[in-house]
Amino acid sequence: MDLPPTVAWLVDEASAVSGPDRFLADLAARLTGDGVPLARGAVAIAVPHPIISHRTFLWRGDTGAVVEAFGFSAGPGFQAARDWLAGSGPVHEAVLGRAPGATLLGWAAARPLDPGETRRVDEASRFAAAPLAALAARAALTGLLEAYLGRRSAARVEAGAHGRGTGETIRAALLYADLRDFTVMSEATEPAVMIAALDAWFDRVAGAVHAFGGEVLKFIGDGVLAIFPVVGTPGEACEAALRAAAAARAGMAHLDAARRAQGAPPLRYGMALHLGEVLWGNVGAANRLDFTAIGPAVNLVSRLEGLCRVLGRPVLVSGAVAAEIAAPLVPLGEHPLRGVATPCAVFALPDR
Repeated sequence: MDLPPTVAWLVDEASAVSGPDRFLADLAARLTGDGVPLARGAVAIAVPHPIISHRTFLWRGDTGAVVEAFGFSAGPGFQAARDWLAGSGPVHEAVLGRAPGATLLGWAAARPLDPGETRRVDEASRFAAAPLAALAARAALTGLLEAYLGRRSAARVEAGAHGRGTGETIRAALLYADLRDFTVMSEATEPAVMIAALDAWFDRVAGAVHAFGGEVLKFIGDGVLAIFPVVGTPGEACEAALRAAAAARAGMAHLDAARRAQGAPPLRYGMALHLGEVLWGNVGAANRLDFTAIGPAVNLVSRLEGLCRVLGRPVLVSGAVAAEIAAPLVPLGEHPLRGVATPCAVFALPDR
């Protein structure tokens, strides 16, 4: 017996779509093409992520557009999807699977559905369970990889960059930041309080990096290594890194003011920017890999950060970055860096 076209698509092809957003748009188009008067649709998929509880995709019938609403901003669980569907007409909802990994597929109709239309929606929900389970598994994997590797690195790993020694040489603006006197603070501070301080520090730096299009590659103890890959011009990557450094500096000033108000000492830090080529890929043991960036540029930016204490500046910029940007910087002359063959031209951010 031949399956109805929408059901045949769900059985044979839907699992291969690019993501839940495409699945929702395609299924909505097929159901409306079958004559079902849908006004809105929603898919909500649970993901193992430290911030986002669900990935929720919302379809609008009058435009065919699909947008994403994150669980942290629209309520827990399926609330964002249910809020979207409510008030737009009769709601037809199916919860597929069991908690905590259940998926919601829901529709709001433009008018009450007749028995034939109801049957089509129920049939679609039934046969959507398998492809949505496959999409949910992929979304969960993506969420975990992005939480631990970052968005760009996660995409590389998902695309098949699994082997040790595999990678590519890219040009990028690098940001390296490190807390000062971390060992002394650790010995004099309760572990829970120290972890809270570390998280607050990482929030300021990583938040600024991500806000300006960069990616945190790794947290190294109390240090942060981030990259701003050159996509357009080197100047654009350097400007983004500089803005991130300035934003992180402003964030730390606010954090230190709050800490002083609580009787806690400020968190002293150093931050450095450099532009260069890095090998971006897998290094490590045969069965335990780390996706990171290595190369002389990484060595230089880490050594440059160490100069922050000597020069009494929280943020230093290499000559390679300074040559690519128009923002005013304070020249501090050339300085030798340990392990780097030639002295480095060093600049600082203005005090304001």
